[in-house]
Amino acid sequence: MQRVADARTIKAYGAVTTIARQLNLNPRLVQKWVTQATAPPPPQPGKPAVDSWETYLPAGLLHCTFCHQPMAQAKLQESAHGYQCQPDCRPRPLDAAAIADTIGRAILRHTPQIVPTTGAPTPPHLAATHAHRVLARITIGTTPGDISLTWRATPLPGPSVDTERAQAVATARHLAHDDPMRARQLLHDSLTGINPATAPAHPLYTDAAALLAELLLQLDRPSDAIAWATYAHRSTTHLNGPRYPRTLHALHLLAIAHRRAEHHQRAFRLYRELADQLTRLEGPHAHRTLATHATTALVLHDLGHCQAARTLLADTITTHRRHHPDHPATARMTQHLTRIWNDCDPAE
Repeated sequence: MQRVADARTIKAYGAVTTIARQLNLNPRLVQKWVTQATAPPPPQPGKPAVDSWETYLPAGLLHCTFCHQPMAQAKLQESAHGYQCQPDCRPRPLDAAAIADTIGRAILRHTPQIVPTTGAPTPPHLAATHAHRVLARITIGTTPGDISLTWRATPLPGPSVDTERAQAVATARHLAHDDPMRARQLLHDSLTGINPATAPAHPLYTDAAALLAELLLQLDRPSDAIAWATYAHRSTTHLNGPRYPRTLHALHLLAIAHRRAEHHQRAFRLYRELADQLTRLEGPHAHRTLATHATTALVLHDLGHCQAARTLLADTITTHRRHHPDHPATARMTQHLTRIWNDCDPAE
């Protein structure tokens, strides 16, 4: 825990992964230890509980609303952490834990995608350690809750930054199969400061977002994958049009993510859109078109429309067998149809 704490004094983001690699340990296991070690005691009324070495925010972010100067670290009574600005500006320091709690809650509310997830809810004070990635300035008023946040604009990377991020994405793609956690970390780094809800279309970010969505699905985190798959689809549609191969790939990822998140109505619409695009691009009898129809039938079954699901899947199997004889997918479709017949009321 101390090595992670020391690493965070140098680089707030990625400390757990860095130490895990140095010790040849699984990053998820190290993160679990850190989370357990920093689990806060029962908070006092009105005061968030925070581990001492997670209290301070990255330097240079906090400014005083009165003197307009940066606020420096200070000690409160009983060794608690605080912030103070110029002499004679404030009568006493402000509680750093309360400030971190306020800022962390804002980050979790507005940009949760920048915070690596571990399966458990992220405490606000840990989310606050990523403030420098999305905030350009934090202005503090009279109380820890009196805070004004200046969010970073989407960065416009130069050639050297583009090259560095492209290398990170290429490395992540190479690691995706054998070390998905490390690959995910690299992708998070390459997407620093990018809000998928508002970022403009950009080829590099589109590639990274699509790969990150794939990894999140691989790690069984469909809800997290939705935001990045949505951006990847929107961006590549803008850049290349709706029938570009990467656009269809991103649309497929988005449909999978919504289905796994049990957003079945949304998934149904996305699979229908994918089937329409594939029909125009590859033809109504192409394998990918028919496979998408088959999955659409499964989503209809998820929605409870048994008769429609059986009809669509049976017709798809007939067409697939005619145009793709001996293809193994036909057998899988038939197994799904049998399962639907067994699951649904025969009287329907």
